[in-house]
Amino acid sequence: MADEELEALRQQRLAELQAKHGDPSSDPSQQEAKQREAEIRNTILAQVLDQAARARLSNLALVKPDKAKAVENYLIQMARFGQLAGKISEQGLIEILEKVSQQTEKKTTVKFNRRKVLDSDEEDDY
Repeated sequence: MADEELEALRQQRLAELQAKHGDPSSDPSQQEAKQREAEIRNTILAQVLDQAARARLSNLALVKPDKAKAVENYLIQMARFGQLAGKISEQGLIEILEKVSQQTEKKTTVKFNRRKVLDSDEEDDY
């Protein structure tokens, strides 16, 4: 991974943080930087994923953008550290999606509080 790409990702993250905090300096140069970051991100993902896996990730992005972003970040990080051997197939992407789902799974519990209603007829029901 080139230093240019790493610097571009840093610039993208900085722009995202500034946008979150309402930084009014959103000029065209920042928009260009965001566009470049998106292009670099797409280039990295194109190198890492095969065509079927990219299609699946695109479909996921339409339905669950947060989850797709998390998977993209995970794949880019793995690519940066050289943990990927070749392109990831659709089945490999499904396994990664399952791992991410397990990590972000929310556990919900339902507790019923049943209140006893004092009823004068309760004693007469035997």
